[in-house]
Amino acid sequence: MNVEDPGLEKPLSTVIRQDIPHSARMYDWFLGGKDHFEVDREAAQRVLTVFPTMRTAVWANRAFMQRATRTLAQRGLRQWLDVGTGIPTSPNLHEVAQSVAPEARVVYVDNDPIVLAHSRALMTSTPEGRTAYVHGDARDPDAILGAPEVARTLDLGQPVVLSMVALLHFVTDLGEARAIVERLLKPLPAGSALVLSHATAELDPEGAPMVQEIYNKAGTTLRLRPRAEFETLFEGLELLEPGIVPAHRWRPDEDGTADRLPDAVTDAQVSFYAGVAIKNQ
Repeated sequence: MNVEDPGLEKPLSTVIRQDIPHSARMYDWFLGGKDHFEVDREAAQRVLTVFPTMRTAVWANRAFMQRATRTLAQRGLRQWLDVGTGIPTSPNLHEVAQSVAPEARVVYVDNDPIVLAHSRALMTSTPEGRTAYVHGDARDPDAILGAPEVARTLDLGQPVVLSMVALLHFVTDLGEARAIVERLLKPLPAGSALVLSHATAELDPEGAPMVQEIYNKAGTTLRLRPRAEFETLFEGLELLEPGIVPAHRWRPDEDGTADRLPDAVTDAQVSFYAGVAIKNQ
């Protein structure tokens, strides 16, 4: 489904639910964005009562995405498939990649109608590169891979970065989460990369489980996972240094958004694991 012809049978105003909170709009509020409703703000404020550093956590997660993208672009990768894009927040992934390699190509994927409504912000490519948007769901990887926007934008005969940042904790079954990663990686050639981050309760065993409870009660299934489970999502791949670490500790010297974070960020305040790996075969 493309931006010019969304294919929605109803106007967006009737598709976007304003009576229940949505994780993407809550995330937008934590980032200081404007694309959210009162119900999202109320749910996000409940999160802050049990996990006061949630804004720090989401900024650390976003900074990880930027560092990982920059690192892989510097390693020579030029194509990205970003699943679970979320509401556009500049700099978006393609802006980071194209700041290193103007010819970089990015396909964004999300299933939230509000992301579709704002997807033109994701289409501001450099003349040398290209971006596209697919309205799709991570739980249907075959539909994503078969989307015409993917075929028109990416060359799957060349390495591709599969990026799923802060997404798979919304897939409650670990087997399903692993299957999604495996299916999306399967057609990508050697030299491709996987970028993941995932919320966890291991680093804050008191506050983080209460966040999970708030999301679940609000109608958004959330499953916080320990490092050992998160690590299985990288099975068969070669992790780049420093391996799986809290998001703010993944190559922090390369952080272009450090001014967004407090001077002394603790693992518990972030409570996201992150990692980047290469597919060697």
